[in-house]
Amino acid sequence: MIPFLHTLRPVANLANKLETLARGKLWLQAIIGLFLGVIVGLLLGPDFSLISPEVGGTITNWLALPGEIFLRLIKMVLIPLVVASIIRGIGASSIPQLRAVGIRLIAYVLLSTAAAASIGIALARTIRPGTYVWQATGSESADVAATATRISQPLPQLIANIVPDNPLQAALHGEMLGVVIFAVFIGIVFATKEQNKIGHLLQLFDGILDVCMTVVQWAMWLVPLAVFGLTARLAAQAGIETLVGMGVYVATVIAGLLILLLLYYALVLFAGMNPLFFARKIAKTQLLAFSTSMSAAVMPLSIRTAQEDLGIDSAISEVVIPLGTTVNMAGTALYQSIAILFLAQIAGIELTITQTGMLVLTLIASSIGTPSTPGVGVIILGTIAGSFGIPTTGLVLLIGVDRILDMCRTVLNVTGDLTACVLLDRPHKKLNILHTMQNAAVGTLAGAQSS
Repeated sequence: MIPFLHTLRPVANLANKLETLARGKLWLQAIIGLFLGVIVGLLLGPDFSLISPEVGGTITNWLALPGEIFLRLIKMVLIPLVVASIIRGIGASSIPQLRAVGIRLIAYVLLSTAAAASIGIALARTIRPGTYVWQATGSESADVAATATRISQPLPQLIANIVPDNPLQAALHGEMLGVVIFAVFIGIVFATKEQNKIGHLLQLFDGILDVCMTVVQWAMWLVPLAVFGLTARLAAQAGIETLVGMGVYVATVIAGLLILLLLYYALVLFAGMNPLFFARKIAKTQLLAFSTSMSAAVMPLSIRTAQEDLGIDSAISEVVIPLGTTVNMAGTALYQSIAILFLAQIAGIELTITQTGMLVLTLIASSIGTPSTPGVGVIILGTIAGSFGIPTTGLVLLIGVDRILDMCRTVLNVTGDLTACVLLDRPHKKLNILHTMQNAAVGTLAGAQSS
């Protein structure tokens, strides 16, 4: 029930329709919560001066309580969720499978993710969407300065620090890059072992992942109230400028995703396939990805699309797409790069060249470790921002629009997996043709000798 809407008789029918439409659609409830939160926050804030700032602050703090609980619930299971997701995804693959396309796939994932993060950083630095939103000041600058000092170390030391000497300490301090590197190493070790030795461990991580995702699923029911309350509190502090700033932010992310989509189509053309043919054949898969906002849910359809519609060899599609669903998250990296700089700009922070380079590396690693589940990416985003000393004051604004942007970037992630299939299928088929010719030549020579 939406009591606030039902207090207005003329719009009672509209309220009923909205309520029916919103039931079971969490993303729509979050959007409604966002708009209502902005309206209530502005009414309680200094722009309208309807009540005193002290009373307004007390009310908005109580309104934000569900949001605080929601954030803590997600953070509570974040580290085990990421670790279990990576170890299970890599460890369940065999070494022959990884070796067959591993080097090319790794190169593709790293280069495309780095390109996506760079596109996002370039757009965020050019458009500067965070400058359109209220800027934070105060004690947060001390944390920023401390973290800036830690990041501004000599480059060799920064590279060495990528590998955590104590993964538990990295997890405790929320250092996502170190956690992801540790999980990747463990996953590779698992892949080298026989299934009868590590099968029970994979089942353990599968169980951990299932438990964590259940907690996330429960927490997601708080999203409408969380978005409403946290947005109301921030809007009361920020004012009307918040609305303009978020519009610019959303436009910046969508522009970056469109550029990345054009890059994928260019790669398909480079591989010898007509981009229009490619776009037409994968349209239904993209639509499902947009609707579900889950790469994992689309994986079976992606494999069938690759094999039946694009003519990809099953040896490629059945390895690349499952691995890509776990590690190929270029759309997520682009979104995160813009969002991180958006938060930094809200706080009045300018990242140095060294910090920006470390941010790209962190985004590559964290996007690999981002589970393909709605709502999780924005929480990981807050962890990354915190590791760079960037205050997460504006994170609630990102939560409010995250579902729409999550749907868009999931389309890019799925498109990236299918693009990888097209790129890797061409050399694979050439190698098969070469092997066939060699076998035919050997057979012909053997027949000639026997005669």
